[in-house]
Amino acid sequence: MFESQASMGEPSNEDLSSTDDVRTDAPLAYAKYVTFDQPLPLERGGELPEVRCCYETWGTLNDDASNAVLVCHAVSGDSHAARHDEDDQPGWWDGLIGPGLPIDTDRLFVVCPNVLGGCRGSTGPGDADPTSPDGTPYGANFPRITIGDIVEAQKLLADHLGIRQWRAVVGGSLGGHQVLQWINRYPDAAKTCIAIATSPRLNSQALGFDVIARNAIQTDPHYAGGQYYDKDQRPDTGLAIARMLGHITYLSVEAMEAKFDPDRHDPRQIASQFEQRFSIGSYLAHQGQKFTTRFDANSYVTLSMAMDLFDLGGTRLKLMETFDEATCDFLLISFSSDWLFPPAQSREIVNALTALDKRVTYA
Repeated sequence: MFESQASMGEPSNEDLSSTDDVRTDAPLAYAKYVTFDQPLPLERGGELPEVRCCYETWGTLNDDASNAVLVCHAVSGDSHAARHDEDDQPGWWDGLIGPGLPIDTDRLFVVCPNVLGGCRGSTGPGDADPTSPDGTPYGANFPRITIGDIVEAQKLLADHLGIRQWRAVVGGSLGGHQVLQWINRYPDAAKTCIAIATSPRLNSQALGFDVIARNAIQTDPHYAGGQYYDKDQRPDTGLAIARMLGHITYLSVEAMEAKFDPDRHDPRQIASQFEQRFSIGSYLAHQGQKFTTRFDANSYVTLSMAMDLFDLGGTRLKLMETFDEATCDFLLISFSSDWLFPPAQSREIVNALTALDKRVTYA
């Protein structure tokens, strides 16, 4: 699935650089791990026998655990939202998390878990299937999970950390879906819900992009039915194409024209099998290939499907039912040039909350 231009860690219209340029698959030096050995029932049936959660924290939890903020990442993200010190790797939200920054780690205890189904430490398709006699990875047999299942895994982490109520839950794109699901399932779980560039469900156009992305991955000759982990080659071509498509969805027409039109016929040459006739092609080839060095194709399929299945309601009445019991303040942020998560979808949530007389701010 694809993050909008306002997604966590993705570029704005004014800056088409991507955090992919500095993100790698290097070990996460500050990652913490906890394994919950009880089965996790899944929303669409079945269960995971156990769940491992990889997460990172910044700041200090106060005595009554009232200063905790949950940061939920987008599809291509991980637990490393921000640097921990000057020697640490860059995070995907360095400009927002840290001492004196909007999410101020001098005052707040920030928690960012890698999502269930991901590929950066939490239980996902690349892990050994406990039901397999020879420890074969789940691969394409990883259970079909939902945003609700991701939230349930995060709830286990919150309980483990002794956090009864979040000071805030915040996220964009897929992360925004998570924070909305938190409030739907646990109406008093947070004092503030901040949903950025997201929606109550994907529109049909966004679903169509996901279908294309999954088709690109699953028809790659090296996909091997999802069991490619012990192969010499992986479905990197399909994954790179999926990522290229993703980049297009969060760049506005205006931003792309400003970036690529001046040197349209003078692309930067890189080592790539992909077309580079135009400057936009060179850029997409670079971003697609870079992505394959740090992300797993099965996780992309798993998380994009979870995003597609997410549906809090397509009408004001349904959304009012969804958020009727919510007790938190809401902040919804959208961007006029965002055509993956258009502002109209955020306004649908705002209108439903306003009709319920909830405390909501829209920007």
